Amino acid sequence: MKKILVTGADGFIGSHLTELLVKKGFDVRAFTQYNSFNNWGWLEDLDKNTLDSIEVLCGDIRDPFFVEHSIKGTDAVINLAALIGIPFSYVAPQSYIETNVIGAVNVVEAAKKHNLSKVIQTSTSEVYGSAKFVPITEDHPLQGQSPYSASKISADQMALSYFLSFDVPVSIIRPFNTYGPRQSARAVIPTIISQIASHNKDINLGSITPTRDFNYVHDTACGFLAALESEKSIGEVINIGSGFEISIGDTLKLIAQLMDEEINIISDEERLRPKNSEVERLCACNKKAKDLLGWEPSIQGKKGLEDGLLKTIDWFSDPSNLIKYKTDIYNI
Repeated sequence: MKKILVTGADGFIGSHLTELLVKKGFDVRAFTQYNSFNNWGWLEDLDKNTLDSIEVLCGDIRDPFFVEHSIKGTDAVINLAALIGIPFSYVAPQSYIETNVIGAVNVVEAAKKHNLSKVIQTSTSEVYGSAKFVPITEDHPLQGQSPYSASKISADQMALSYFLSFDVPVSIIRPFNTYGPRQSARAVIPTIISQIASHNKDINLGSITPTRDFNYVHDTACGFLAALESEKSIGEVINIGSGFEISIGDTLKLIAQLMDEEINIISDEERLRPKNSEVERLCACNKKAKDLLGWEPSIQGKKGLEDGLLKTIDWFSDPSNLIKYKTDIYNI
C-alpha cells in the first residue's frame, strides 16, 4: 500500500497526517477544498521538499464525480474532509449533511468501485455526547447532541454499512479532542492561547465546567497511521485519546500559568451551547487502540498535557502564525 489519498489534507489534522505520511515514505495525494485563490490551507506551511512531493488536487467532497476522480489510482483513502464547527452547525445544519454525510458516502462508494485496500473514516468523540460512563469505550451509546455530532454519527454508520454490505475495508477512527499547531480558533485551546498571545487579559469563553480528553496532534496522526498499516482495524471503530480528563476551566488556568499571564475569565453568552447540546464530559478508553493497533499516546497525563501545550503555545506565539488568526472576534 503506497498511494494514499488524504481528503481534508488542507486542515489541521489532515496537514499533520499528510506530513507524517510523506515522512514515512508514502506517496500522498492531497485533496483540498477548491477555492478561487488556489489556497491549499495549512499544506502551504509545510517545508518545500515535503510540499513538492505531494500531489495536490483541489475539489469538493460533495461532488461524487470529483471524489471518484481523486480516488482512482490510489490504494487507500483517509477521509478527513468535514465541516467541524459545532456553533455553525446550529445555523447551517444542512451543510453538515451535505459535506459530512454525503461526502463520506461519495468516498466509500468510489472506494468500492475502485477496490481500495483500506478506507479510514474520521469520526469524533462528540458522537458520544455527555459521557454516561468513563472511560468511554467504543460501545458507549451514540448521542447526537448537536447537528455536527448527528452528521458524524450518520457518516460513521454509512461508512460501516459499506463494510457490512459490500465488504469495503472500512475503519472508523474516533479522535478525542485533538490540539496543537495549526488548529482552528473554533477550538478551545487555540481560542485561549491566541487571546493571551494577543495580550488580552479578559479571555472570552463559553462554559468552563465541561471536561475534555485532549490529545496532541502528532499522537492523533500516529493513530491514523497505525490504523492504515493494520489489518486488524478493518470493520472496527477505534478511539484515539489520551485517557486524561481535565475541565475547560482548569485548562485555561494551566495555559495562563505556562504563559505566565494573569487573566480574567469572561463568560460570553454567544459562545454557550444550548443547554441540552453541551457535552459535559469526555474521557477516552484507548485500550482497543493499544490492543489492535499497538498505538498509545506519547504525551500522557497532566505532565504530557503541559508538554503539548508548551509546543502549541510556542507555535501560536510566533507572530507569523498568530497573524493568521482573528483573535478579536468570535469564530463561529
